Amino acid sequence: MGRPRTNDQAVKERLVVCATEMLATGPRESVTIRAVAAAAEASTTAVYSLFGGKDGLIGAVRDRAVSGLYAELSAVPNSEDPLADIYALAVAYRRWGRGHSHLYAVLFGGVQSFDPSGEVGAADPVRPLLAAIDRALTASVLTGEVTAIALSVWATLHGLVTLELSGALDTARAEAAFGSTVRAALRGWTTPEVSRSLRRTEPAP
Repeated sequence: MGRPRTNDQAVKERLVVCATEMLATGPRESVTIRAVAAAAEASTTAVYSLFGGKDGLIGAVRDRAVSGLYAELSAVPNSEDPLADIYALAVAYRRWGRGHSHLYAVLFGGVQSFDPSGEVGAADPVRPLLAAIDRALTASVLTGEVTAIALSVWATLHGLVTLELSGALDTARAEAAFGSTVRAALRGWTTPEVSRSLRRTEPAP
């Protein structure tokens, strides 16, 4: 009987899942090859064979988070209302975070940090947001600088989603806070004419 394979797709998936859970709940230093391999019921050799080592495994976890969030955001269709598109992207961001809490914690949480990648890549999750903001600026719906607006929107979303995932906000309160807070953040960047129009049409808090 031949030796069992240690580098098949099933083992690779278990290692990524276990590493994701460990990175979401503890510091990077506590995530050892031995610990991840034991949790995944795999050998330490499999980690080196499949990922080249610990850094490669952590990179695979981050890549999965990035690609998953990008896929969610890039699936949001464009419309003739760029402000509505930005709000739709915010909804998609929250939906992905709620559905992938461990990956969200690895990518954006306070427990694990990663060096910024620098230039925006073709599959960077921020790209759909930047594109929607640019359309809103072109249409004179928003006023300001693209990066500053994107950072403001992301900081708002990250705060809301993090509070919800941590249990600080129950579902009903999180739902209400999300709608009012995201709309307020966007309204702060709109032109005076658009802002007045939004205040007349937005639902009361």
